[in-house]
Amino acid sequence: MIATHPFGRTGHASTRTIFGAAALGRVSQDDADRTLDLLLRYGVNHIDVAASYGDAELRLAPWLKTHRDRVFLATKTGGRTYDAAKRQIHLSLERLGVPYVDLIQLHNLADPIEWDTALSPGGALDACVEARAAGLVRYIGVTGHGTQIAATHLRSLERFEFDSVLLPYSYIAMRDAHYAAMFDRVVATCRERNVAVQTIKAIARSPWWGNPRTRATWYQPFEDQHDIDLAVHWVLGRPGVFLNTVGDIALLPKVLDAASRFTAPPDPALMQDQIARLAMRPLFV
Repeated sequence: MIATHPFGRTGHASTRTIFGAAALGRVSQDDADRTLDLLLRYGVNHIDVAASYGDAELRLAPWLKTHRDRVFLATKTGGRTYDAAKRQIHLSLERLGVPYVDLIQLHNLADPIEWDTALSPGGALDACVEARAAGLVRYIGVTGHGTQIAATHLRSLERFEFDSVLLPYSYIAMRDAHYAAMFDRVVATCRERNVAVQTIKAIARSPWWGNPRTRATWYQPFEDQHDIDLAVHWVLGRPGVFLNTVGDIALLPKVLDAASRFTAPPDPALMQDQIARLAMRPLFV
């Protein structure tokens, strides 16, 4: 089983490994059902999906009919205006077949112009707040990618009392001194405000860079269990943060297995060796 931790101020004790349902975006219902049953075996009780993840919301719907009360359910809207976000929130509820979600997140809010649109009057945030008042969502979060996103999240947290943030975190990502400093500030701010911190791209090895894509992920992931163990245990070695799983159902069992065996972070020398041994490259520059 995987350990749990309070998910910010929500009152929910989420497993420190959260199922990233992007992995269900292009799979059959049978494969989705088997994957979701695997979550139960590891005690995973938090699912993170998005309107833009292909058919993922539709794949979750049959399973949620009987397991809704067992999971903290999060989705995301990529809409930037009030109208676009409102339509997407209602469509997500319809696709998921649920009357409400626990967390709605502004998806990949990184571009400065989109950021201002979404967080200004008439923007997507207004639709999220309205949905919360109507009982369609319980909490509101913000997500993003790229080396600038930690700094952007700090601005977002000044603009609104978000309940969660989501951003990249891995050993190689934190070798970027500027990103590491901003990430540390995000974590410190979130700790002060009791905001949940979700992390992504834990097992990212490098961009594909023209190599044949053999996995569902848009980046080349680790595949060996030892390397996945190192990466997962390194992330979980930071107290209080959550690790969102990989977007490939074939690799998911290895990530969950690694998380279930976590006891302590690995020796930094092993992490340095991994970078050299696998010729790793950062995803975001």
